[in-house]
Amino acid sequence: MAARAAALPAPRARRSAAPGLAVGLSTLYLSVIVLLPLAALGWRAHGWNAITTPQAVSALELTLVASGVVALINAVAGTAIAWTLVRDRFFGQGVVNALVDLPFALPTIVAGLTLLALYGPRSPGGVDVAFTRWAILVALLFVTLPFVVRTVQPVLFELDTEMEDAAVSLGASRMATFRRVIFPNILPAILSGVALAFARAIGEFGAVVLISGNLPFKTEVVSVYVFGRIESGDTGGAAAASVVILGISFGVLLAIGGVRRWATRHDR
Repeated sequence: MAARAAALPAPRARRSAAPGLAVGLSTLYLSVIVLLPLAALGWRAHGWNAITTPQAVSALELTLVASGVVALINAVAGTAIAWTLVRDRFFGQGVVNALVDLPFALPTIVAGLTLLALYGPRSPGGVDVAFTRWAILVALLFVTLPFVVRTVQPVLFELDTEMEDAAVSLGASRMATFRRVIFPNILPAILSGVALAFARAIGEFGAVVLISGNLPFKTEVVSVYVFGRIESGDTGGAAAASVVILGISFGVLLAIGGVRRWATRHDR
């Protein structure tokens, strides 16, 4: 009986009843919601000299550096927060878990106003970083925090703790266990969170427009520069700068996606 069962062919994967319909609807939805607006943006993009001016280059450099720093900080802090929420139990944990999602729910302009009230000239704590580059970092850290936490957290939930116990029983230290057992499993999730955080930071507007002061060559980020082009009536230049931001974000997402697939090549 066992030999007969072993000889039976493996069951085939269940297929969708209408795969063509599902693919068609998905493609149609993505085309209407994503592809057509992007195509319209590219069509309107002209006056490319607007992104080669010293002011535009300065804004782009500041945005890229700030977004990269914020993504790296949140890679560490977000992983630590996710670890604490999954592995520890403490009073008020539910409140902390809900606070992580607050930047998702809070309108970004409200977030900017809140940060300005807390870290502006009338700060109740005496910390005034308004209209400086530190203010940009604070604002971007606030709006991008949930991305790493919410991508790493489910992976930690599903991680088998027996592997960690086995490593410890074999004499591995806690740090060695984390480095060799836990970190390789959560690395793809960290990379996904970093990519999303960077993409969000590079195009953030509402949270930084108030607290940064929008000083050219000092605190002006590229999203605010695009808004300034629109106010000046240069919609073509604004579209061109937007295309550049879009291309950089998409390239980073593709690059990190490639690194993630390389890191998980042995799992497939």
